[in-house]
Amino acid sequence: MKRIIFTLVCSAFMLTGFAQLKMPAPSPTAMVKQNFSLGAIELTYSRPIAKGRTIFGDLVPYDKVWRTGANAATLIKFTEEVEIMGKKIDTGTYALYTIPGQNTWQIILNKGVSNWGSDSYKESDDVARFTVKSFKSKTKAESFTMEFTSVLPSTCILEIRWDRTMVALPITAYNFNVKMRANVEQAMANMTKKPYWQAAQFYNEYDKDAAKALENINMAVKDNPKAFYMWLYKAKIEKDMGDKVAAKASANTSLELAKQAKNEDYIKMNQDLLKKL
Repeated sequence: MKRIIFTLVCSAFMLTGFAQLKMPAPSPTAMVKQNFSLGAIELTYSRPIAKGRTIFGDLVPYDKVWRTGANAATLIKFTEEVEIMGKKIDTGTYALYTIPGQNTWQIILNKGVSNWGSDSYKESDDVARFTVKSFKSKTKAESFTMEFTSVLPSTCILEIRWDRTMVALPITAYNFNVKMRANVEQAMANMTKKPYWQAAQFYNEYDKDAAKALENINMAVKDNPKAFYMWLYKAKIEKDMGDKVAAKASANTSLELAKQAKNEDYIKMNQDLLKKL
């Protein structure tokens, strides 16, 4: 009887141990959040591993809907409106499917966010389709990879790579300049402390209005007379406007302030700019 009890206790212990044993997921889930424009883009997908297999045209057939990863449908979330290849995409979460081809892929945004893989995919739930070229990569991606590259304030690229195949989907912030201008104008009208520094950057870098940029940077350095980085920015605007005399004066002011602050980076940047004036 004691032997039977001992055996049962050992068996229960072993079963409990096995139940608690954790193993790495064959296709681990990845969550990518990329701050973009005034919001963010989020990806949730699973990452299968090649393991020496032939991927596209075999494991992943050509010309058939693919879940774009493994397990549940891949999800992409936009917290701001974007534009993709001429099509406006509203905020929200979408299932991201693909149809791989030998030379081109179709990338699909679909309403089926609760789908498991491609089993529940319905073409009638498609929100948009985009056709992109397929490229051969010099480097091999052993694990299926989705990432954002070439990230700029209003544009980025979603790259999809596995094995030696890569596709790229360009994404643009929708009406970026219009939204930014409205934000700047509202802030300038309503804020007690005017955001002259941010306004100068907007008008210079995005709106391409040098006169307004200079007007705002002049007010910014008036409010922050020891801000060497603002003085350098002022010098660059003046240089671009063709006023080398003013640019030289601003750069020299920035240089002296940078020396006082012992900021080697800005010392060098000012010295480099002065050589061009």
